[in-house]
Amino acid sequence: MTQEKAGNNFNATVEGGELVLTRTFNAPRELVFKTWTEAEHLARWWGPTGFELSVHTLDLRPGGIFHYSMKSAEGFEMWGKFVYQEINSPEKLVFVNSFSDAEANIIRAPFSESFPLEIMNKLSFTENEGKTTLIMRGGPINATEEELKFFEGMFDSMKQGFGGTFDQLDAYLAKVV
Repeated sequence: MTQEKAGNNFNATVEGGELVLTRTFNAPRELVFKTWTEAEHLARWWGPTGFELSVHTLDLRPGGIFHYSMKSAEGFEMWGKFVYQEINSPEKLVFVNSFSDAEANIIRAPFSESFPLEIMNKLSFTENEGKTTLIMRGGPINATEEELKFFEGMFDSMKQGFGGTFDQLDAYLAKVV
């Protein structure tokens, strides 16, 4: 089933246990790709609405990591990391995303022991007439049956969360285009 968020070119679907998010941004593909791969850009938009992001490591190469912390206005802090699998600028980016501790060790999500430890994300970037369509496919890897069921139960919440994150990216791109 497709759910569209009116007015901002955002679609969220579920395909074979993966969450598939599609969003079109009014910016060239090279710039949108850079916002996903450069620390100075990521720090301005990545993460849940209301959180401030700090980049601790960004090593953009297969096997390299993006290690970051996010802090809410109330002082709640979470850590996360990407482990890059494939980088094909400006067309494709593949990474495994996890919650982590301050030393970049993978840990359980702060909101549930049942959330999968690792999510494989595959991003494709296509440009048409100066606008970039991003398709992000994400699904658990090496997950237990319980983790898979929990992930599927989180689809609506993740759609909402990524909708807000993509709104932040859209607002950031409007400032830097």
